[in-house]
Amino acid sequence: MKIAIKNGHVIDPANGIDAQQDLFIAEGKVVALGQPPTGFSADETIDARQQIVCPGFVDLRAHLREPGEEHKGTIASETRAAARGGITTLCCPPNTHPIIDTPAVAELVQRHAETAGHARVAPLGALTQKLEGSAITEMHALKMAGCVGMSNAMQPVGNTLVLRRAMEYAATYNITVFIHAEDAALANNGCVHEGAVGSRLGLLGIPTAAETVAVAATLALVEETGAQVHFSMVSSQRALQKISRARYDGLPVSCDVSAHHLHLTEIDLLGFNSLCHVRPPLRTQRDMEGLRKGVADGQIAAICSDHQPHEADAKLAPFGATEPGISALETLLPLSLRLVDHGIFSMTQMVSSLTHQPATILGIKAGRLSIGDLADICIFDPERYWTLDHHSMVSRGHNTPFFNWEMKGEVTRTLLGGKTVYER
Repeated sequence: MKIAIKNGHVIDPANGIDAQQDLFIAEGKVVALGQPPTGFSADETIDARQQIVCPGFVDLRAHLREPGEEHKGTIASETRAAARGGITTLCCPPNTHPIIDTPAVAELVQRHAETAGHARVAPLGALTQKLEGSAITEMHALKMAGCVGMSNAMQPVGNTLVLRRAMEYAATYNITVFIHAEDAALANNGCVHEGAVGSRLGLLGIPTAAETVAVAATLALVEETGAQVHFSMVSSQRALQKISRARYDGLPVSCDVSAHHLHLTEIDLLGFNSLCHVRPPLRTQRDMEGLRKGVADGQIAAICSDHQPHEADAKLAPFGATEPGISALETLLPLSLRLVDHGIFSMTQMVSSLTHQPATILGIKAGRLSIGDLADICIFDPERYWTLDHHSMVSRGHNTPFFNWEMKGEVTRTLLGGKTVYER
């Protein structure tokens, strides 16, 4: 189909576009901006008046639960929720069952996503076999099978020699290593931030040092190996300071933050609210403000959802026994827009942190609207108010602390390769 998107405000930070323009699509690709190509006759015209037209969002961390935990969610159900949130590319960690430590599992995940047809899925391969931290995987084979990077998910690589060898291997083949920075011994099976709130609730805490020690150790290995490293879901101001210093010194490192860490703090745990049980834990107000500043000044490259859908029972036990995680695909855009309303950063910066900057980290051709690019497009109304509730959620997991929040900004249409995959 040939599609014309007219009267919308196009924001494409990768190409420096921030103006009202028309956008034209043919054969699933962007063919023109501004004026239509010669002889172009649209089969469908989309009126995007008073709406933002931008590249489809790229989410750096979304657990899709399939294969292995289909009772929590499937690739089909969660990519459908992604489309509702304007997300056209999802990066999933390797902690599925079976683990993505062989090309066959990586290909399976991508094939199921293609069959569902709601969003593209870019898997991360396992850094070590079975995520056990003792033997590295065949990373090059995983890369050839479509893995955009390597990660040990939430499992620690306790032996730093193994981590060094893995990073040397990754550097050889220009593979990005995704690190969840947490020292397992210091974390000590905690479930909240180690601080006044955790002590008041009588819950075992995870100190900030668990993150900063792991960051420091990884940065030392980056200096040794030259590997490209991305820190997933930074949660503390001190850890961000170390990463920022490393970037200033020229080390090839980057980081992201989850949307909920930019809006919630340890205070939200009061009342033993298990919907706020996440890893890494929600930290202090000062940490949240430091992370917001990091997003504003560009030290944090991307905002991710850290989507983790759960069945209802997973959040009904005593706090420490509940499973961590938030179902977050459908709130990624409105929570990011809330930062624009708070004056943290501009609309263009927000779109950049959700599109071409995460795409650059993954090394994929996405998050931009250049001529000839696939027409993965999000159209949203930044002024539309709506309320998140059980009936409106598309994800199979309804575990979110944002129920009954009044959200501002809603996706009205998502296109994947020029095909409408969501329409309000």
